[in-house]
Amino acid sequence: MLLLFILIPLAVAALMPLLYRINRWLPDALASLTMLATLVLGIAHVRLIAAGHLYYWDSALYGLPIRLSLMMDGFSLLLLLTISLVSFFACVFSVNYMEHYGCKGGYYALFMIMVAGMNGLVLTTDLFSLYVFLEVAAIASYALVAFGQKHDEVEAAFKYLMLSAVATTGILLAAALAYLIGGALGFSELAAALRGGLDARLLALVLALFLMGFGLKAAVVPFHAWLPDAHPSAPAPISAMLSGVVIKVSGVYALVRVAYNIFGLPAGVSQALLFLGALSMVIGALIALGQSDFKRMLAYSSISQVGYIVIGLGLGTPLGIMGALFHLFNHATFKGLLFLDAGSTEYATGTRDLHKLGGINNRLPVTGLTTTIGTFSIAGVPPFNGFWSKLLIIVALVQANQMGIAILAVATSVLTLWYFLLIQRRAFFGKLAVGLEKIKEVPFYMAFATLGLAALCLAVGLFYPWVTDNLIRPGVTSLANAIGVNSFSLFGN
Repeated sequence: MLLLFILIPLAVAALMPLLYRINRWLPDALASLTMLATLVLGIAHVRLIAAGHLYYWDSALYGLPIRLSLMMDGFSLLLLLTISLVSFFACVFSVNYMEHYGCKGGYYALFMIMVAGMNGLVLTTDLFSLYVFLEVAAIASYALVAFGQKHDEVEAAFKYLMLSAVATTGILLAAALAYLIGGALGFSELAAALRGGLDARLLALVLALFLMGFGLKAAVVPFHAWLPDAHPSAPAPISAMLSGVVIKVSGVYALVRVAYNIFGLPAGVSQALLFLGALSMVIGALIALGQSDFKRMLAYSSISQVGYIVIGLGLGTPLGIMGALFHLFNHATFKGLLFLDAGSTEYATGTRDLHKLGGINNRLPVTGLTTTIGTFSIAGVPPFNGFWSKLLIIVALVQANQMGIAILAVATSVLTLWYFLLIQRRAFFGKLAVGLEKIKEVPFYMAFATLGLAALCLAVGLFYPWVTDNLIRPGVTSLANAIGVNSFSLFGN
């Protein structure tokens, strides 16, 4: 069953170029249905995972020549659902948006390969397979960033490739050192081997390499240089995927799996995560405030919001982990929504320069409404989903006596509301800008995707107790158990 999360997207990717030759609309339909199928497949596991069950799959049981071991726990399932959810709406949005790019067969093939790589990464149980799936997702994402083949897109993809090569070199070197000292690559085997004691300097080197490599993938400050170019340059659905799920899976998830499940979150790593998270949170927001490019502002905002997630995970307390995982899911929804809205705005007006926009709310009512919902969500305005996850992180900081970072988190949230209200004022309200008199609302599938994500932001905010109990709690339990923290009191068990 677990292997289907990888095989289904790969099989569909192989069919895409052929289907595009048969009928230009077949790739659109099949891509959306594939992501819907993986979403349903993930939802089918929610009840049992919430009840404490785990799922395993091992190629050795079937006599296969390639060794691959997969495992689904609460943390893995949350990421699988997040990937499928954002991917589904990105595919629906692509139906209309990608028409002027052409070659949809190749586009969807790369998209499916990227999804397969991310699904494999969150299910694998050893460092080598993690590295392989990380590269599969990364190579597809490089090509998708440069898909339009314009100068800025190719340049951004090249920068993304070069810096990612540095990251993966660090990750591979760290994995090699871990194998050298532990004699294994599996997470549980390495964790058991490391309990016997290890030279502190060698341990620090391995952890530093992992932190640098995965930190670069997650675009935390100071490893963020590639993101402000890659995200704005990519097609809008790919921007939504990069910011919504790719940096979470390739960076945050992978780092947390290694730091928690193998090393048990050492105190030095915890402090480093708190420092880097706070730095990312503040610097990302301050730089975003000075941007006039809609998508570039969203890109810097992603750096800031990832900072919140890293802070919660760096705390290592049950409440901090819950806030981080909840914000990880929420950020995927509202940032995916906002990047799609930026794409809708550019599609309708031909620009994403906020100085050339103005008064378009009456012309683009759906885009205006969904952008407003995304703004309230990311700024943490109740009752939208971002409010609850930020609140959990801030309360966790206060409980852990991290008052300075808690104050920074509140101030950054206010700053976030400020620069997103600037987007609203410059782009959607005021006098209609010259040359935009004839613009009209985006086509059906683009509007459907943004409305779907906007509805999800509101629904998760209104029904957050169900979401936290059924989707977030199993992930918190998995991570808390990995570092030996008692999470029972948090859930009242």
